[in-house]
Formats: sequence, C-alpha cells, structure tokens
Amino acid sequence: MNKARHLTVATQQGDYALERQVGFLLREATQRHTAIFARLMPDEVTPTQWAALARLSELGPCSQNLLGRRTAMDAATIKGVVDRLIARGLAQARPDARDQRRRAIALTEAGDAFVGQALARARQITEETLQPLDAAERAQLLRLLAKIK
Repeated sequence: MNKARHLTVATQQGDYALERQVGFLLREATQRHTAIFARLMPDEVTPTQWAALARLSELGPCSQNLLGRRTAMDAATIKGVVDRLIARGLAQARPDARDQRRRAIALTEAGDAFVGQALARARQITEETLQPLDAAERAQLLRLLAKIK
C-alpha cells in the first residue's frame, strides 16, 4: 500500500484497532478453545456433536427441532450433526411416540457410554480454556457472555 493510501486508511480508522474489537477477541478465544477441545475430546467428536450428545443426555429423546433449538443450531446444522452421530452409532432416530410424522432423536447405548466417559474431558476442556482467569473473572466472563448471547 502506498504511503498516501496508508495515511488515508489510518485517518479513517481513527482509534479503531482490530485487536481491541469484540468480534476479533471472541474469534481468538474460540480458536483457542477449539484447539483445546480437539486435543482433549476423545474420538474426534466435534464441539457441535458434543453439544448434541450432552443435550440428549440431559433431555432424553426429543425432536430434532427441539435439539437444534436447545443447542443453538439452525435446522440444517443440527440435521448434519444428527446424521453424523447416527452414522457413528452414537444416536438413533425413531418415530416420535406422540407424533408419528416426527423423528425422536435419542442416544444409543454407545452414545450414552460415550457421554459418560467424555464428561470428565469436557470439564477439563472448560478448565483449561478458563485457566488464565481467577475464579471471580471466570464467573464474570460467563455472566457477561450469557448477557450478550
């Protein structure tokens, strides 16, 4: 970039610094967390797959639509996640007992066992992600993130 163009951009940006912007900082934090997750979570389960497994463990069988809402995933994303979990033998789809037009998504025995073994790793992932913060900062971060979601 030539010097005149650089000065024009710098003037337009004023005190804007990318490294102080919330989106940039959240992306960096997410990248760090994702790397920790990939290193510690067994069997190459992705964060979205883990969210679905953990939520199914909590809710029990439920519609794919509800699972998507409770994991903050849109319809296309949750469908792909559920399809991959079914292919891996960790979840199953069966007709909903109350509405035969719907599918109820549930953990298989293997899925339930996986969640049981992976919970300790999930806690370790959270601990390592938050490691740079003291207890008060951790609580404050979680409160603030919940407030802006």
